[in-house]
Amino acid sequence: MKLATALTIAGTDPTGGAGIMADLKSFTARGVYGMAVVTSVVAQNTMGVRAIENISLDMLEAQLKAVYDDIPPMAVKTGMLATADMMRVIKPFLSKATPYVMDPVMVATSGDALIDEEARHHLISELMPLATLVTPNLPEAEFLVGRKLTTEADIDKAAHEILTEMGPKAVIIKGGHIGADATDYLYVKGEERRTWTSPKFDTPHTHGTGCTFSAVIAAELAKGKSIAEAVAVGKAFITTAIKENPGLGKGHGPVNHMAYHE
Repeated sequence: MKLATALTIAGTDPTGGAGIMADLKSFTARGVYGMAVVTSVVAQNTMGVRAIENISLDMLEAQLKAVYDDIPPMAVKTGMLATADMMRVIKPFLSKATPYVMDPVMVATSGDALIDEEARHHLISELMPLATLVTPNLPEAEFLVGRKLTTEADIDKAAHEILTEMGPKAVIIKGGHIGADATDYLYVKGEERRTWTSPKFDTPHTHGTGCTFSAVIAAELAKGKSIAEAVAVGKAFITTAIKENPGLGKGHGPVNHMAYHE
């Protein structure tokens, strides 16, 4: 049996809750062979980010070539891309023939900024047009369109702008910051809006939720699922992972990557 393959290009988390560590756990949990290219070594834990050391551009490119020369991925996801120069190195490896999930990581759960201003704008102008799916949470979506989003109508309008002006094939805006429930809004070019709603859990253990959600979607796309099918699995996976979190850490603890079973 030949396994589907998926590649994550992102930063690290030595406590295992976010970044490539969470991505690899998510790939494995979904039965996909996971690979990882490190962009930044991040000293972080559930309480926050302590230090960031970016990988050199030569080493970043060498890692990418090592993967693509040997085991080409069937899907790619990107997380933390700290600088515009990093994005310039990564861009030639992204192909519209391979599903690409962009988690537009800008701020950690703890509130720490993870990428600089130039990188944020390069992410939008250079990489987003290549994306199969972009997965911003509400604050990230607000940054992308430059205003607050407080209603479903606001989200609809923002999604339309992201699709038409920034160029991805699809966007899912995670609206967990609005209302009593956690509703995610999927917009695919040429299709009707779809939503998934789950209860909100009264827990601080949400470290790495964005990484995990987007990684599961990438894994499902690698297996040949449609965008909507992949998102449905991702939503069920992350809801269970939060609900059954292991209660680790002194701050925003990690979710449980082993909890979801179909």
